[in-house]
Amino acid sequence: MFLCPLPLVAPSSTCLPLSPSAPQNLSLKCILEPLSLPESPASPDGVAAVESSPSVPCIFCEECYVLAEQSQLLKHMIIEHKLVIADVKLVADFKRYILYWKKRFAEQPVTDFCSVIRTNSKAPLEEQDNYFLLCDVLPEDRLLREQLQQKRLREILEQQQRERYDTSFHSMCMFCDQEFTGNRSVLLNHMAREHAFNIGLPDNIVNCYEFLAVLQEKLDNLQCLYCEKVFRDKNTLKDHMRKKQHRRINAKNKEYDRFYIINYLEFGKSWEEVQSEDDRELLDNLEEDWSDWEEHPVCAVCLFCEQQADTTEKLHLHMQKSHGFDFLKIKSELGLNFYQQVKLVNFIRREIHQCRCYSCQEKFQSKGGLISHMQETKHITFLPARSTWDQPQYYFPTYENDTLLCTLSDSEDLIPEDQSEDVPVVSEDISSLKALKQSSILNQLLCEEIGSHDKS
Repeated sequence: MFLCPLPLVAPSSTCLPLSPSAPQNLSLKCILEPLSLPESPASPDGVAAVESSPSVPCIFCEECYVLAEQSQLLKHMIIEHKLVIADVKLVADFKRYILYWKKRFAEQPVTDFCSVIRTNSKAPLEEQDNYFLLCDVLPEDRLLREQLQQKRLREILEQQQRERYDTSFHSMCMFCDQEFTGNRSVLLNHMAREHAFNIGLPDNIVNCYEFLAVLQEKLDNLQCLYCEKVFRDKNTLKDHMRKKQHRRINAKNKEYDRFYIINYLEFGKSWEEVQSEDDRELLDNLEEDWSDWEEHPVCAVCLFCEQQADTTEKLHLHMQKSHGFDFLKIKSELGLNFYQQVKLVNFIRREIHQCRCYSCQEKFQSKGGLISHMQETKHITFLPARSTWDQPQYYFPTYENDTLLCTLSDSEDLIPEDQSEDVPVVSEDISSLKALKQSSILNQLLCEEIGSHDKS
């Protein structure tokens, strides 16, 4: 199967992702991404009914974890059973997904379903490890994920329909303590009109009771709903939200995503992605104007510190001047292609994250201590042997939002100078150059021109 070396643009988080690559030392802490789960999705066809127990079992053994500790279960399956589940965030119902594959793995060998990733492939046989990747490349897994998504969408739409016509709604306004009964839209419209607090159209919201309870709890804890700062008393909080115009929710807070229908509409897409594809504002018969086009800055992060740069040129210059690390020179000297650059970047990211010098393997208590050591000893420029980092596990990104990976490319100056001018350029869509010459319209025009010239 093809393994993509670049991170999927995802969503949303600055957390470390679940990395399918297995570290050579299994005692090291695995890198996992905390994920949110739906409230109560239904099982797809062919999936056994979920037990009332709040825990989720391991696919291979009897070890169980509560739903809130999903990352711990994923870590357990990686370390103990060498199983990696790809794109866990796209699984609508994690518990039913796990139960389904627990049943299937009990019926057939894991190799019937999973791709095998061999780590340390160049090492002796006893030092090699096989890891199993479960992903939606397998039609059965893809179908399961789609069924879970469809079931969850149906449940959410049914819940929204009940709330739209519910007349037994009863709640207090969060800002003026006025009481409202009847339909939820009365309260939501009141807060938007009287208090300039707009959380969206009522028809776009689901699980309204829970949504209002979450917001009320934040206010009771003296927390601003937009900037999420905590204040010493209620009056200070009110003045802050009024003066700063913070009577709105933070759209970047993923805690609110489950309360909006748009987040359930398309498999694997967030509301931001769906909204970015909405072209309803484009008008027909109007000439496109690109004069206000602005490219988003790259914002790539340094390999050794928190410094960011809006262009890769600035980032390379920073790493060279501040840390003595010349990535472009290393790429040129080692003749690294695109995939080797990806593996090198991911290797360095992982070593720095684990506060370990990649040259001498000494570990430190802090990242600052590590960088000081590497700069003082010049270890920052001494890469280990290629066999250490040129391994399949480093195809997978250490950080899911590592923009530096998206800017890597094969360098044209890797071609020797004496060959650069002699490289032939062959069109990919020409199967027979001779046939093309014979059928070319230029032959017909040439014959007509010669004929007219002879007549004259």
